[in-house]
Order: sequence, then structure tokens, then C-alpha cells
Amino acid sequence: MNTDNILNYTIQENDKTVKGIMAENLNFSRRLSKKLELNDCIFVNGKTARLNKSVFEGDILSVQFDEDEDEYDPVEIPIDIVYEDNDLLAVNKPPYIVVHPTRSHQNNTVANGVAYYFRQRGIKRKVRLVNRLDMNTSGVVIIAKHPYAHNELSTQMKANTVEKYYYAVVEGIIKEDRGVINEPITRLNEEDILRVVHPSGKECITRYMVEKRMDNLSLVRLKLDTGRTHQIRVHMKHIGHPVLGDTLYGNESELIKRQALHCHEMRFTQPITGEEVVVKCPLPEDMRQIVSYID
Repeated sequence: MNTDNILNYTIQENDKTVKGIMAENLNFSRRLSKKLELNDCIFVNGKTARLNKSVFEGDILSVQFDEDEDEYDPVEIPIDIVYEDNDLLAVNKPPYIVVHPTRSHQNNTVANGVAYYFRQRGIKRKVRLVNRLDMNTSGVVIIAKHPYAHNELSTQMKANTVEKYYYAVVEGIIKEDRGVINEPITRLNEEDILRVVHPSGKECITRYMVEKRMDNLSLVRLKLDTGRTHQIRVHMKHIGHPVLGDTLYGNESELIKRQALHCHEMRFTQPITGEEVVVKCPLPEDMRQIVSYID
């Protein structure tokens, strides 16, 4: 077995089946469990096992994930890796690059760069994106190396147990040192990119703390209790302080050629070990210059 692609779990109870442990304790879907069984990727105490096998306290359940080629074309573009283990990879996405291929951006994306990185190192893994950022937002992007890690982290995301922190430079002076914006966000038109605060929207909560003020700018650190599309940009506009350089929700700026928004830090539970993982990305140069200007 290739130990790089193995999940090991020590059984804590008696009179259970492999199927029950995988579904109830490890949150495997029925479909994934069946696929792993058919491919002889499930082991108990080192021996191939079926889903209906009984297991007992102290047994070691091991799952080997299939090697799989990626759907994204590998492209040699620089990626800034800020965290990596057997299950996850986190990169610091620069501004002006999209996370995955779209109609208008076919190849030079974060996903293409990670696919190239995997291939160069003999990692036969799909690029499974856990989170996404807008093209002109920089910072933490997390990639899972196998379906179990992806499912577990996606579940954490949906449950809003992943702590997400951003830095933004916004227009105007925010008088309060800290505050909470609890306003629902939606799209009034299904074809529209623009989001708005509206009673028909989904719950959105953004917490902010002002770190610096100068002239007509404020540097804020934001924590997202929810994770809606354009949440920070919509909420900051709603309170009268749009993100600097945000041409969709605010105005152009001579100080920066994009929205001054950066995903600075993410905290989550490692899906295999259960330990807390903290991933941080320093401010990119264009935002550092503005912060120095605010100084």
C-alpha cells in the first residue's frame, strides 16, 4: 500500500461493521464506500476487507484512496505554497488570477498550477478546491488531495466552523472600533453578478475591527461567520464604506488596481488527525503599500 494515500482509524467500539464505521464515524458516503470496496481499497489490520466485515475495539481500519489523474491541464505557473500535508495543500493566491478555469480564463489558473505541482512530484491526485476567491481577491485557497478530506472540509465550511479572516482597506473613516454587520444578501436577478442586502436573502454575518485610520481610508480586519459570495464587498458597501478599488460595488482608485481585499487567515480542523490547522498569508505588496500610506 502507498502510505501517502492511507487513512488509518482505530476502532473504539465492539460489534460494528466496516460499513457502519465508515458511515457513522468517518462520514463516508455510501457511494464512495462502495467504490473503495470494489477497488479493494479497504483494509482491517492490514488485510483486504468487505463493508460487511465485523470489527472490534482495537482493530485498525485503513482506507487507501485511488490514484486519480486531474481534470485540469497542468501549467507551469508559480504557486506560493503556505501549508501542505498528506491530505491538504494551501496556497497564497496572488491578485489578478482566477482559482479555476472558466470560459474567459482557460488555463493560467491556481488549479492549473497545482495540477502541475502534483504532476512534478508524482502526486496522482485531483485538484479538489475547498474554497474559492474572486479573481482580484488575494490570499488563502485550500485544496484537498482526496475525496474524504474534501468532503470533511466542505462540511466544516457549510457548518461555518472554519474561521475565516480577511484584511480590507475601505473608503472613509469608520468611527466605531469594531462592529457586526448582520444583513441578508441575495441576487435580485438570477443572471446578475451583483449581490445586494435584501430581506429575501440568506443570513450573512461579518465582524470587523478597525486597525488603522488615515485621511479617508480605514484598514479593517474582518471575520466571516458565514461564507456568501461577495459578502465582505456587499456588507462594507451597505454600511457606507466600500472596499477600496472595488469597481463592482464602489469606485476606481489611484492607489490600487483591484479591490483591496485579502484572505489573511483560515483556521480549521485537520480532517484526519483532528488537530487545529492555522494557515496565514501575508499582505501582498499592493496592499502593504496602502497600509504604509495609512501609517
